[in-house]
Amino acid sequence: QVQLVESGGGLVHPGGSLRLSCAASGTIFSIWRMGWYRQAPGKQRELVAAISSGNTTTSADSAKGRFTISRDNAKNTVYLQMNSLKPEDTAVYYCNFFDTVGGRGYWGQGTQVTVSS
Repeated sequence: QVQLVESGGGLVHPGGSLRLSCAASGTIFSIWRMGWYRQAPGKQRELVAAISSGNTTTSADSAKGRFTISRDNAKNTVYLQMNSLKPEDTAVYYCNFFDTVGGRGYWGQGTQVTVSS
């Protein structure tokens, strides 16, 4: 059974920074894809950034130049460094680990990020 636990969310002023972490327990393989999604009130969940087993990253246009995703396979952890935060970044952020062989995704419980003055 895979379980994901996010941390690092909170309240930050516009222009500030936060670093989200997502640690997984259970059987995880380094070939899995890891990613961060977010869901704002009244909106659909959307991809923020993802990272492949080969450390190839992809990110939403809204995140480019401000957010950086990284992973530590030895710790089964994925990170999201968020800089220059804007009020429109306010959302619940979810991490996702995707089993690229079995075709199954796992979600964390979410962590709230609020950007407000």
